[in-house]
Amino acid sequence: MADPKANDDIHELPFEQALQQLEQIVSRLESGNVALEDSIRIYERGEALKARCDALLKKAEARIEKISVSSDGQATGVAPLDQER
Repeated sequence: MADPKANDDIHELPFEQALQQLEQIVSRLESGNVALEDSIRIYERGEALKARCDALLKKAEARIEKISVSSDGQATGVAPLDQER
């Protein structure tokens, strides 16, 4: 049975490190040279890493603002990036 605390460190990882670990997991799984139990364990870690990356990206998107520019090219203010969606 999987250790419920095995992936506790993920919530501390910066985006780049979480993505790097996720890429390594994908490579290992794609190689086909991983035992079944190990595959399950690293797949579960991969899911947790993906969730971490998604959460960090959503947080970053919420912070990005679009600069409004007037007809003469001067900045007039900012608006949320997703306002046009």
